[in-house]
Amino acid sequence: MASGSATASSSKGPARTATSSTPNYELPWVEKYRPSLLEDIVGNSETVERLKIIAKDGNMPHVIISGMPGIGKTTSILCLARALLGDTYKEAVLELNASDERGIDVVRNRIKAFAQKKVTLPAGRQKIIILDEADSMTNGAQQALRRTMEIYSSTTRFAFACNQSNKIIEPLQSRCAILRYSRLSNDEVTKRLIEIIKMEDVEYSEDGLAALIFTAEGDMRQAINNLQSTVAGFGFVSGDNVFKVVDTPHPIAVQTLIKACYEGKIDDALERLEELWDKGYSAVDVISTMFRVTKTVDTLSEHSKLEFIKEIGFTHMRILEGVSTLLQLKGCIARLCKINMPPALYAMK
Repeated sequence: MASGSATASSSKGPARTATSSTPNYELPWVEKYRPSLLEDIVGNSETVERLKIIAKDGNMPHVIISGMPGIGKTTSILCLARALLGDTYKEAVLELNASDERGIDVVRNRIKAFAQKKVTLPAGRQKIIILDEADSMTNGAQQALRRTMEIYSSTTRFAFACNQSNKIIEPLQSRCAILRYSRLSNDEVTKRLIEIIKMEDVEYSEDGLAALIFTAEGDMRQAINNLQSTVAGFGFVSGDNVFKVVDTPHPIAVQTLIKACYEGKIDDALERLEELWDKGYSAVDVISTMFRVTKTVDTLSEHSKLEFIKEIGFTHMRILEGVSTLLQLKGCIARLCKINMPPALYAMK
């Protein structure tokens, strides 16, 4: 398009260069640093090794890869497809995401048409249909896939990526090899983030890196997105900057609240809670951060930690059911303060 516009403008005046007419857009780092080879995938090493064996042998079964978001399910399938198909990748792969229409008509028409399509492939290879977020497919569409998978299994293989494999109907599960991915460890996420930080020449502090790990919870995509957002917004990755971007309560403030509850200082705990509430954090933000922070507070005894987690868990359940009020959170704080208070003391109160 740039050369075409330059040619058109030559009769009217000096031609513009392609550089000046083309905006310099930067790719999201999630896409920029998305692995293209199985060897580059971070985490779930045992499962990835199985995929490497499939890529080497060339005998790919129908597969279901299930696990939490952002841990490399779709990337693994795309890397496997590239390893198997090489230069014919673009012609021999059909990828349908949850954003596409994937009802029964799409299965009967588009998927079936692709399965019937003749493509010249390396010996022993098959076309691959990738269904991302397969657990959001309608039940009717999944039922319609059963026969298609059987009829065209000699020329086409299916790869499903989903968060919950139990939402895939059993007839499809029985036709597939099921691979389960777990959350990435903090060390695995840290290693990858440091690689990106070095390649992008990002300035950061140790507490900033720790904040990225804390907010990601094993989700590599979330960690990289938070890193890029922090760099774009502040230019420096510090703990405070990360929490401003992510917009979740700062764990140090929540830790102070938890310690006040442990010591039975209800007035201090309620004051900390109201400070968080006044900043605009929702009840879900506060209670979920309380749960994650409680597990990391070393000063709590084992018994207290168990009781705290139990109370926070019940409150989280009530909030998710719709009772997301400040009163609900204050009730939780009162119950947490009561745990370590001597019975005689709160009986008098």
